[in-house]
Parts: sequence; structure tokens; C-alpha cells
Amino acid sequence: MRAADRWLLWIARGFGVGRVPVAPGTFGSVIGLAWTVLLLAAHNWVVFIVGSLAGVVASVWFCDEAERILKTRDPGSVVLDEIVALPLCFVMWALSHQLNTGRFLAPRDLLAGNGWLVTLGLFAAFRLFDIWKPWPVRQSQSLPGGWGVTADDCLAAVYVNLVSLFFVS
Repeated sequence: MRAADRWLLWIARGFGVGRVPVAPGTFGSVIGLAWTVLLLAAHNWVVFIVGSLAGVVASVWFCDEAERILKTRDPGSVVLDEIVALPLCFVMWALSHQLNTGRFLAPRDLLAGNGWLVTLGLFAAFRLFDIWKPWPVRQSQSLPGGWGVTADDCLAAVYVNLVSLFFVS
């Protein structure tokens, strides 16, 4: 395998996390929490949205390349899609927090007070919707290449936001 292909796979596999033998998607989602913290650290909606969208676009490309290299559709070791979708799960909470406090959701808010419960709940809901794949999450996997790999996780994040409307304030 070419060095460039090994590098592409390393990124698509969540910097190696996707190679863990049990629950690689869950471990990838943990890395997604770190990506979320990094995006929130800017304390800026533009950075959060642009960074999230750039991550999704990068995921489409890297996941497409990983499928090509591994000659497998949506390989289980590829977890970049979980990583980039996790910040999307926090949009409603961040918006609600901004409206209620007048300030952008900060990384410390993820653990302060009851924040850790909300963070854990959003994380668990994401894993649930990513595994369960309600309509149209499962159907989106039929999209070509990296789009099919990434779209289902982004749609799972939409479900998380819909559910979070009832719990975040």
C-alpha cells in the first residue's frame, strides 16, 4: 500500500481509533467530542458552523478514498463520519444557551453543573440514532461513496437535535 493511502486511511479511521476491535464508532464519537470542544473553544458561531461544514466535506472525501483503498462499502474501521457529525448534535443546545444566557456555549459548559448530563445524553442519543438508523438515516447510506458514509451520521445528528429540543434550555 502506498504511503499516501496509509495516511488517508489513518485520517479516515479517526487517527487510528477506528482500528479498535470493539465499538469503533463509539470510540470515533469520543474523538468527535474533542472536535466539538475545539470548535466551541472559538466562542464564535461562524467558526463553529464553518468548521463543522468543512469537517463534513472533508469526511465525504476521506471516506470516499477509504472505500476505494479498502475496496469495501462503508468499512467499519472508518469513523471520521462519526467524528465530524458529533458537533452537529450540539447545535440546538448551543442555540438555546445563546438565547438564554447571551453567550456562546463554551467547552466548560459541557461538564459544568448539569452540562455533563446533557453532553452524555447527546452523545448517547447520537450513538442510538447512528446504530438504529431510523428513516431516512438508513436510506441515506445508499448515496454514492463518501456521501453515503457521512450522510447517515449527519442525519442521526438531526434526530439528536430534534430530541434535544425537549431537554435543553
